[in-house]
Amino acid sequence: MDVEVEETLRWSQPAYISKGGSTIRIDRLKGDASRVAMFFICHTNLIATFRELYPELSYEGNRAILLNVRGRLPEDALRHCVSLALTYRSRKK
Repeated sequence: MDVEVEETLRWSQPAYISKGGSTIRIDRLKGDASRVAMFFICHTNLIATFRELYPELSYEGNRAILLNVRGRLPEDALRHCVSLALTYRSRKK
């Protein structure tokens, strides 16, 4: 499925939005320069789904995937999570 993605700023953070999806924001964690967070809308079931699919990832509540900037990124898992988020509303219908 091809998805048109718009890049914008939300709360001064890079954000990615698609017409049939849920917004994704990315920012470093306050007070922890070694980690960044990929934020998702917390009232969706996205993080719960990600936890089931990828228990090896680190999470913050029901709103973010936490990533260590010094380590190797789990590219396949992140690619899948981003895809699920950017098609979230389309898949709910």
